[in-house]
Amino acid sequence: MAEHREPVPVLNAADYQHLAHSLRPTDELLAGSYPGDDGSRQPVHTVYVPADAFTPGLSTEWGRQALAAAQGQDGLERLASRLELHDPDVLADLVARKLSTEPVEDLRLDFEDGYGVRPDDVEDADAAEAGRAVAAAAAARTGPAFMGIRFKSMEAGTRGRGLRTLDLFLSALLSGPGAHGSRLQEGLVLTLPKVSTVAQVEAMAFVCGRLEDAHGLPPGCLRFEVQVETPQVILGADGTAAVARLLHAAPGRVSGLHYGTYDYSAAVGIAPEHQSLDHPAADYAKTVMQAAAAGTGVRLSDGSTNILPVGGPENMFRAWKLHARLVARSLAAGFYQGWDLHPAQLPTRFLATYAFFRSGFPAAAARLGNYLNGRESAILDEPATARALARFIQRAAACGAVTEAEVSAAGVSAQELDRLTRPRGMEPL
Repeated sequence: MAEHREPVPVLNAADYQHLAHSLRPTDELLAGSYPGDDGSRQPVHTVYVPADAFTPGLSTEWGRQALAAAQGQDGLERLASRLELHDPDVLADLVARKLSTEPVEDLRLDFEDGYGVRPDDVEDADAAEAGRAVAAAAAARTGPAFMGIRFKSMEAGTRGRGLRTLDLFLSALLSGPGAHGSRLQEGLVLTLPKVSTVAQVEAMAFVCGRLEDAHGLPPGCLRFEVQVETPQVILGADGTAAVARLLHAAPGRVSGLHYGTYDYSAAVGIAPEHQSLDHPAADYAKTVMQAAAAGTGVRLSDGSTNILPVGGPENMFRAWKLHARLVARSLAAGFYQGWDLHPAQLPTRFLATYAFFRSGFPAAAARLGNYLNGRESAILDEPATARALARFIQRAAACGAVTEAEVSAAGVSAQELDRLTRPRGMEPL
């Protein structure tokens, strides 16, 4: 019988040093460019209105109109039942509370398609007034948690006008009441539409740096979301996915990728009656966006549907049914945010969102509890899945789909959720 020998490793210190040197760029890339989601709140939707239509009470008014639209069709509980959502009475109570307290989570004052082309002096005045109004709403806490503007694109024909609007808006915003408060800076969102190339994002990063310097803002505090509305940003002229490269061309500046349903659909030649969030062309673009953003901490948002719940009861329900289905579909695909265009879309935004989270909450809480407590289970979850479970519960609680009491009763503490959803490397699992 052969003599038993203890295994001896053959890799030595020089080998490990060689590997550390050769893989240093990879280590730096992963640490710097793929930090993971930071666990902070992401709104479930973005509402956009023409910039000159904003008032400090807009969010409250949208909530009132949303409730009135539902009540006009026999109420939220009846709507939830007709949509075949589980526990319609519970959903109705939660959504009624949401529409009365925080009907709009994220608001964009639109200076682009929703505003159109107006004389320069008119847009100048509207840009300054928008800045003052947002500052006042933030100071009075009458506005949504997230607010900002969408200005015209970096394309040659609109670049100067768009940047002047941004410049005037920010100057007015930062001279308003409470302008340098943390809540305003944290909740400020800028939207860059119709991005086609990496260079346009690099240009926007340059503009942000100049504006920060001019206003004495901390470097890197101005971030922006990119609207994916052109096929060129999905598949560039060089055959690469420009959307992936642009995220790393302006480190720390891009906060989100938002799909633009109708511009993108038109650009790839889809007939108007077939333009929708669930068209195969839309799914392709969003899958590329999702792969590009994975691990970067950049948030994703689906687009909008322009089929509005207005008019007679039959038309309203048909539009609500479509909207609820599209919202649920987006959530299942990992797009936790979308765009709403009308107050009457809010009932189905929150009914479908709450139904999604509530249906998954019991299993997610049980699985996470098993993982944290080392209990034997039929599902063997790994650390990455535990993080995803915690993030799911955190999202559900943040939007109001589940209550603090329900989370507490499930045996998952807020501290554990926070620990599990911190960026990779900050807290070991």
